[in-house]
Amino acid sequence: MKKEGKEFKSRFLSLNPGFQYLADKDKYLFSFPEPKYRFNIIGAGLMGREHMKITLLEGRGTIHGIYDTNNICIEKTKGEFSMLAPGRTLKIYDSLKDACSDPDVDGLIISTPNYTHIDVVREAAKSGKHILLEKPMATTIPDAREIAEIAKTYKAVFQLGLQYRYKAICVEAIHEALVRKSIGDIKTINVLEQRIPFLDKVDQWNKFSKYSGGTLVEKCCHYFDLMNLFARSRPKKVFATGSMAVNFIDFEYGGEKSDIIDNAYVTVIYENGIRANFTLCMFSPMLYEEIILCGDEGRLLASENEDFLPLSPISRSKSRLEINCGELRPSKVSAPCYPAYIEGSGHNGATYYEHVEFVDNIEGKETNAATAEEGFWSIVVGAAAEESIKRGSVIDIDGLLNENVKENNI
Repeated sequence: MKKEGKEFKSRFLSLNPGFQYLADKDKYLFSFPEPKYRFNIIGAGLMGREHMKITLLEGRGTIHGIYDTNNICIEKTKGEFSMLAPGRTLKIYDSLKDACSDPDVDGLIISTPNYTHIDVVREAAKSGKHILLEKPMATTIPDAREIAEIAKTYKAVFQLGLQYRYKAICVEAIHEALVRKSIGDIKTINVLEQRIPFLDKVDQWNKFSKYSGGTLVEKCCHYFDLMNLFARSRPKKVFATGSMAVNFIDFEYGGEKSDIIDNAYVTVIYENGIRANFTLCMFSPMLYEEIILCGDEGRLLASENEDFLPLSPISRSKSRLEINCGELRPSKVSAPCYPAYIEGSGHNGATYYEHVEFVDNIEGKETNAATAEEGFWSIVVGAAAEESIKRGSVIDIDGLLNENVKENNI
């Protein structure tokens, strides 16, 4: 049996057009096995194309075909695919059923608008194929619960696209806080996001709560997933305030006015006594994320910054991880990161490593990928926060879940 060499091998470099003059017999560092898995993308918008690009970059899988109801998205995806995978054919499906049931396909990557997830999953689950479902898994608690129940008995992989847990700063923070327990037992969690407004989408569906689930479900499920992960407990009570202060105040589309909030403060009390706070501002001219964990033996700070300034100081890294343990043990400051081409592939490399774990899951390896149950609880916190803003009161999670059971017979 031929033994695999230990030399550094880069799939990114192997895809460089400058090296395409080499015959296969002359490729060693640039030689990789053919893809083992074929995936279909359901929903070929911005995230669908990111998933396509990263699938091809990761290399163990390839994109067999796409399904979308928007012809512009289809043509754009076809053009990008031809550049990324010259010589390969991309199949275009006429129906969701055909895209999900194609026997030549091993898995489905679902990246359609939020409000369509429930119907797409109902069809996709009939196939028995591996599924990677983009966040948020659904826009309401009943729909999220139904999807979680489908996943509970699903024979193949059912993975949630909560990829922020794969950001370099988050991977290191999770390891330091939960594996090494560098700061002891976590007592408080603070998460902050300051960013630019929601970007344009097909039919502008993300500007309306009835399609997106609301800002705290659509975008912030990522952060609630991280809060739940660090707390290692279920949320007990949620209180939030928020408003529509700057963004889309006068925005109308199809005769409807936008109703999504652009700032919020969310407090979560967990069953184990941990308290967490999330702060959101979506009218910032930069992208800044921060996690602060305080334990009984130290403090951890993880941050990521993109300020778009051309002359940032060399000493300031885009990412930062600080662990301060006082006199108990060594403290440290670092700048966790991935190779630039991976960080540039989408979400600072988080989507790439989400795909690594998706294929690892398919191959039966142990991973830290988000499960449907974890996705459900991220929706619960987001939905509770949206409801708290509407009511102006604290939301009891058990009470909210019981209300949804009664109202929707779940």
